[in-house]
Amino acid sequence: MKYVRALTFAALAGVTIITATGCSVARDQQTLGSYVDDTGITTAVKTRFAEDKSVAATSISVETLNGTVQLSGFAKSQAEKDRAEAIARNTKGVREVRNSIVVRP
Repeated sequence: MKYVRALTFAALAGVTIITATGCSVARDQQTLGSYVDDTGITTAVKTRFAEDKSVAATSISVETLNGTVQLSGFAKSQAEKDRAEAIARNTKGVREVRNSIVVRP
C-alpha cells in the first residue's frame, strides 16, 4: 500500500511536469525557461507603465514571446505611443518591440 501511494504521487508529478512544459515546447514556441523570462519582461514593462504618468497603463496590453514585446491597445497621442515603446525598449531582457498601439483622439 505504501508503494502504491508513492508510485501514484510520482506518476502525478511526472504528468504535471510534462503537461506544463510539453504544450509550449511541442508547438515550437518557447521553453519553460524562456516562458518564465517572458513573464518577467511583461511584468516589468507593465510596472514601468504604471509608474509613468504619461502612459495609460490600463489602455495598453503587453505580451512577450521569446524576448519580443508586442504592444497593443489605444493611446491618446503619438507622444504616449512613442513613450510606451521607449519604456518597453529600455526594459531589461527585451530584444525587440512591435508597437501596434493605435492613437485615438
